[in-house]
Amino acid sequence: MNDQNGYDVEDLQPGMSATFSKTITEADIMMFAGVSGDTNAVHLNEEFAATTRFGGRIAHGFLTASVISAAVANRLPGPGTVYLGQQLRFKAPVKPGDTVHATVTVASVDAAKARVMLSTICRVKGNVVIEGEATVMITSRAQRAAHERQAAPSAA
Repeated sequence: MNDQNGYDVEDLQPGMSATFSKTITEADIMMFAGVSGDTNAVHLNEEFAATTRFGGRIAHGFLTASVISAAVANRLPGPGTVYLGQQLRFKAPVKPGDTVHATVTVASVDAAKARVMLSTICRVKGNVVIEGEATVMITSRAQRAAHERQAAPSAA
């Protein structure tokens, strides 16, 4: 592990997984609309949203997907991880008050490049709402050791 308690590439094996859960609140939806600029009425206007196929307001897809980012940053691989890419497939809506459970699973590890491919999935009440794959760059004990050797003053 690195000094922030994140996994190093040398610690990971395919099949390892972790979950992060978050309840999507009214405040989350309003703040996300403000931060992102996405003020689509299906997210903010109950009267309008009631006339859609969803029968009411739904959370922003990327707000829901951000729970995956929290799983990656806080659970697996954890602190020190940097996103390189994310593919998402939105399967079902998330409504205010729903609890999203984001699970990330190590699919493959490239130790030489300190890269990991993760399977990502979000569920609400057991139903898949988002599925996808992420590619991340993570910390490496070997790279830290090499950097420390280069930075150390040489004895003369």
